[in-house]
Amino acid sequence: MGMIEKDYIMRLTYEIIRTLLRLIFGIDLEKKAGPLFEEKKLAERYETLRELIESGKVEEAENRLLGELNVYDRRELELALYFYAYLNGKDSDFLEEHNFSRREIAEGIKMVCSLFGYGTMAESLIDDIELE
Repeated sequence: MGMIEKDYIMRLTYEIIRTLLRLIFGIDLEKKAGPLFEEKKLAERYETLRELIESGKVEEAENRLLGELNVYDRRELELALYFYAYLNGKDSDFLEEHNFSRREIAEGIKMVCSLFGYGTMAESLIDDIELE
């Protein structure tokens, strides 16, 4: 897959996350500088997950995210979507170097949305794009 295709998939994934955040939470990623979690615990978890990604522990970060999700708290879905947005912002070389793909990001988005009852919405957005 060429660089232009990878950039295109990255932009499509960003738009999917942006659409989900807008529809579910009324959040506009374009107008918001980043996640501003009202609950300190969520903010700390997000920072820990980002630090794991930055240190190259991408799989561990995703496993931790999924293992700690409380599906009865909708703010946890917001956390997960911001996690995947951050991960999607990494360039393809970084992802490949750490054995993670854009497909895994899309699958993760679909999975967490399903856990919170938004699976159909996520699938309708994601299944239309052809991933690596």
